[in-house]
Amino acid sequence: MPIVFIDTIESIVNMVSMEIKNNKNHKDTTAMQQQKPRTVLRTGAAWRNLRFYQKSQVLYHLTFAFCNRFLPQYGDRTKDQMIQAARSCKQNIVEGCEDGKTSTEMELKLLNVARSSVDELREDFKDYIKARRMTLWTDGHPRYRQMQEFTRRHNSMDDYTAFFDRWTDEEMANVGLTLCYQVDVMMNRYLKHLETEFVTEGGIKERMHAARTGYRNEQDARLKYLERRVAEQELTITGLRKENELWRARYNELKEAMGA
Repeated sequence: MPIVFIDTIESIVNMVSMEIKNNKNHKDTTAMQQQKPRTVLRTGAAWRNLRFYQKSQVLYHLTFAFCNRFLPQYGDRTKDQMIQAARSCKQNIVEGCEDGKTSTEMELKLLNVARSSVDELREDFKDYIKARRMTLWTDGHPRYRQMQEFTRRHNSMDDYTAFFDRWTDEEMANVGLTLCYQVDVMMNRYLKHLETEFVTEGGIKERMHAARTGYRNEQDARLKYLERRVAEQELTITGLRKENELWRARYNELKEAMGA
């Protein structure tokens, strides 16, 4: 049986190095796949999908139609104030949700501005009904529950626009008043959710700190891993060198014996 002597350990070293490298890359890739991504910006709510935004949009257009139909066009600031209040509610929801990607505090402030606007509009609708001795639809009124169910279930403009030219001022004011209450209640619930999230997760400064700390910890862990793998590789190469020297000595002994 022929004896094969490896004259150099380069090939072995290369093989071991490649194996260690492949093993390291596999572990690193797996770790990266399992690692939870760090984010500084909040995803933020998709404001178009928020039900209270959809209702605020309906409320704005209903208010606009109401004011143009039933309020004086000149000499009375109520029309402009009501339209601006309805618009402020809608727009501050949009701006608050967008700003919330970087600042939960700003989102809370702007949504509170939106709430203040809808409260102002609610009082205007209520004053209109009372000042003209109309009926305020409350529980017990024959149309109250029907109105509540309709406004609760419908958030699309298409469900309301057909009535803008048909409802009386009493009907329109009561529907607008009901929408104001619903928007306010839904926004209050959302604000409580934001407050809880802010307390438990912090704002952008806390997220930035967590992101930086997480990145440094990952780099430290990666460095320690590489140092450990280098040490293992050096031990493997040292062992191969000793084995190579042993085989060289045995080969020389056999060579001398066969020559003799």
